[in-house]
Amino acid sequence: MGFIGRRSFNAIVAALSLSRTALAGGEPVEEKSPSPESFVLSRNGWVPNNEDLPVILYRAVFEPRRRDPASHLEELFQRNGWPAQWRNGIYSFHHYHSTAHEVLGVARGQARVILGGENGREVVFRAGDVVVLPTGTGHCRLDSNSEFLVVGAYPPEQTWDLCRTAPSREAVQRMARLPFPKVDPVSGAAGALTKLWRPL
Repeated sequence: MGFIGRRSFNAIVAALSLSRTALAGGEPVEEKSPSPESFVLSRNGWVPNNEDLPVILYRAVFEPRRRDPASHLEELFQRNGWPAQWRNGIYSFHHYHSTAHEVLGVARGQARVILGGENGREVVFRAGDVVVLPTGTGHCRLDSNSEFLVVGAYPPEQTWDLCRTAPSREAVQRMARLPFPKVDPVSGAAGALTKLWRPL
């Protein structure tokens, strides 16, 4: 076997590192970027949901035992153009947001959540899962363990409101016009959102 000099060795290591993090546009990518589930929720009673943009659900984006998973999620979302705004849980009543799209990353614990309003779609969220909710999507925590911790993030210049009744005509129009980033909060510029969320 031939001898490899220090300079050549460092060049090889650098090339390998770049190949693991390079994306179109030069953005870094997570090593683990699973294919997500997606589904559309129709209007359900007073909950508008969003019939144009699907919910996107990533499973096991990171290992549950990762150190400081909340900071990891904040950094991931920020890097992909979805600035994090809070750490907490999910409200235990049905609600939606008319002024923002939302991404929720589960840092710790697990919970049963219902999406889409009463008798909607029940989902179990576990540490490492990430769900992207288009504006209007109903969500409610049914139960959770004591460790349950979520990081919430939104597109730039969007601030969430809290809606618990049917939207007004103005709110319906606002949700229809609400812009969204062309970058997936988990997988970056080549992620599922860029293919599944299309401007009308």
